[in-house]
Amino acid sequence: MISNPTEAYVWVWLPGASSPVVAGRLEAVGDILNFNYGQSYLGREQAIPLYLPELPLRRGVIAPPSGARVAGCIADSAPDAWGRRVIVRRRTAGEDAADPGLLTFLLESGSDRIGSLDFQTSPDVYERRERDASLEELLNAAQRLEEGVPFSAALDEALLHGSSVGGARPKALLEDGERKLIAKFSSTTDQYAVVKGEFAAMELARRAGLNVAPVQLHRALEKDVLLVRRFDRPPRSEQRLGVVSAATVLQLGETPWRGASYADLAEKIRHEFADGRTATNELFARITFNILVGNTDDHARNHAAFWDGSQLSLTPAYDICPQPRSGGEAAQAMDISTGGFRLSQLAGCVEAAPQYLLSDDDARQIIDRQIDAIRTSWQEVSEMASMTSDERNYFWERQLLNPYAFEGYRTGA
Repeated sequence: MISNPTEAYVWVWLPGASSPVVAGRLEAVGDILNFNYGQSYLGREQAIPLYLPELPLRRGVIAPPSGARVAGCIADSAPDAWGRRVIVRRRTAGEDAADPGLLTFLLESGSDRIGSLDFQTSPDVYERRERDASLEELLNAAQRLEEGVPFSAALDEALLHGSSVGGARPKALLEDGERKLIAKFSSTTDQYAVVKGEFAAMELARRAGLNVAPVQLHRALEKDVLLVRRFDRPPRSEQRLGVVSAATVLQLGETPWRGASYADLAEKIRHEFADGRTATNELFARITFNILVGNTDDHARNHAAFWDGSQLSLTPAYDICPQPRSGGEAAQAMDISTGGFRLSQLAGCVEAAPQYLLSDDDARQIIDRQIDAIRTSWQEVSEMASMTSDERNYFWERQLLNPYAFEGYRTGA
């Protein structure tokens, strides 16, 4: 473990490369992490900016955007709530402790993080921080961590492997032959079948025509585990694809829930993404599908884009999970229209359709196709998830196809 680090070296997998090179150095100045490209990196013919406009290829110190502690593309690579919990537990042997700081989280989280960046104490030698374990072992370790029960040092290291993956829920990283997976576990605090619900929503999204990360529901130690295929790791390759969150694209800093807007993201996509029209239409379809399945946790870190050094393109959708809901009224995490509309209602989405380069009729066709896919596939998908009748009743027309979503909406037909 590193005590009070003041610097870290940023390593990057360049497009098409199977091993990383050092790109530059992060230096702590109080709570701020400044970045400086290395001279050797700037001299590479293949060098790319880690992200624009935050970190352009130039000499000298580059401060974070105004109001931020660190560049967004760096923040995207940092562990989130679950990963930080793993690291704090390792540092304190389960005792309460103060936040050790962002630089420590970057250096002590697993190396197999989302995207193409990693962080090291050395500018010359790259060392991977990861250790393999079985799914059952990782699930057992995650449960023990939640319960505050000790477990072996080997499992501690293996659980650390997945600490770099974002999100608040228990998870780990796995390899299954050519597949690289994120394993998402149930939590001791779950009040409903969260893992089954996310599997069902992701599978329904695929059947509704959305571009989504492939998922599989697995059973281990009598618990449900969602296996999500990683889209930032090409199969049969050691390459890593660059990924930035929508929060970074929108330059929202570390508080993506403040001022986040789908409408602003749609404008960015139209002007800055590859195949902007198609991607803008896809974004609209993801918004309406989230509404139809009750996913209101659709904040700006739950959307992302590939970054290849010059161009952005939407990643597959991920983290589509029905959220707890007892009544009717609900709202999405981001504004859907420039007027600030964010209620979980389809009629407002149709009104905002021109902002997503869609006509009224085109928008309704997307929505109606999704409704039909959910209605016709629900029985089969819920059986695939081994849902009980009580679990089906919990989701159906409460999270999924809640009547509130349809108020004021008429079908395209």
